[in-house]
Amino acid sequence: MAPRSLRTAEDLAEAGLVPPGSVPALRDVSHRYSIALTPHVATLAAHEPAVARQYVPDAAELVTAPHELDDPTSDAPFTPVKGVVRRYPDRALLKPLLACPVYCRFCFRREAVGPDGGLLSEAELEAALDWFAANPEVREVILTGGDPLMLSPRRLGGILSRLAALPHVETLRIHSRVPVADPGRVSPALLAALTLEKPLYLCVHANHASEFTEEAATALRALHGTGAVLLGQSVLLRGVNDSETALEALFRAMLRNRVKPYYLHQLDPAPGTARFHVPEEEGLALLRALRGRVTGLAWPSYVREAPEGRGKFPLGMRGFDKSADAGRTPPHGWAHSSVGRAADS
Repeated sequence: MAPRSLRTAEDLAEAGLVPPGSVPALRDVSHRYSIALTPHVATLAAHEPAVARQYVPDAAELVTAPHELDDPTSDAPFTPVKGVVRRYPDRALLKPLLACPVYCRFCFRREAVGPDGGLLSEAELEAALDWFAANPEVREVILTGGDPLMLSPRRLGGILSRLAALPHVETLRIHSRVPVADPGRVSPALLAALTLEKPLYLCVHANHASEFTEEAATALRALHGTGAVLLGQSVLLRGVNDSETALEALFRAMLRNRVKPYYLHQLDPAPGTARFHVPEEEGLALLRALRGRVTGLAWPSYVREAPEGRGKFPLGMRGFDKSADAGRTPPHGWAHSSVGRAADS
C-alpha cells in the first residue's frame, strides 16, 4: 500500500516525529489547526529538524500572544466576491480552494485552511471569474489559497484558460508548496495545464535548502520546461533559516533549481506562531552579512505586512521604515480606504 499523509497526532507519534506522551496535547492542537505531512515531507522531517519544525505541531500553538491577529493579512475587508481578494489597483488574488498538501505551523491563513478544502462551488467560481472579466484594470491574477496545484489538472487548466482569455489580464501567477512538498503531483497532465501563451509565474514556497531534494529538482525542471518563470518566496523563521549559513544555502539551492529568490517575508503575526518570530533588526543584519557573499541573482526583497491591509513594504529601505505603520500611505500609493496587500501579492 502506498504511503499516506500524516494527519493526526497519533500518525506523528507512530512515525517517530513526536514522543508518544505529547499526543494528547497535540490532539488538542489538531482540533483547531489542521495537520498534514506528505510522505515526502515526513521522510525529510525525520532527518532534518528545520523541516520538522515547519510542519510538526507544538502545544505552544494554542497560546496567542498579545500582538497576534486572527486575520493578520486582513483578507475579509478586501473580498468583493467569495474567493477573490483585491488590495492593489492592478492585481487581485483568486483562492479557488483552501486545501494544501501540507499545513505549515506558521501559516497566516492557518485559521482558514484545512482538509475540508474550501473548494469554490461551480457557481462561486463562475462569480469569481465574472468579477475578473468585469474589472479590466486588473492586469495580474494571483492564484493562491490553499495551494492551487492541489486542483485537478482539468479544473486548474480550465481556470487558467478562462483567465488567460481575458484581454486585460497580462500575467498569471500561482503560489504553491507542491514542487517541494509533494513533487510527485507534478504530472504530465499538470504540466500541460500550466503551458500557456500568456506569461505564467510560479512562486515556490520553500524555507530551507534541504527541501530541494532530487524529486523536487526533477519537478522544478519540468515546470521550468513549460515556460513558467519560477520565483522563490520564503518566511524568515526562528529555528529554520535564521542564520547566515541557512539563508545562503537556501538562496543558492533556489538558483541551482532555476528558482529566482523573490521575497523573504517577515513572519505574519498569526495566532500561536510566536516561537517562529525573528526580530526585523536581526533579519536585516543577516541579509547585510550576505552582501558580497552571494550573487545579486540570489537576493530577495525582505518585506513585511503593514497592519489592516495597508500594504507590504520593503524592510531596510529609506522611506519604508516602521513609520509606515503610523498612518503613512502604503508604498503603492493607495490610501487605506482603497486596497492594500496580501502576503501572496
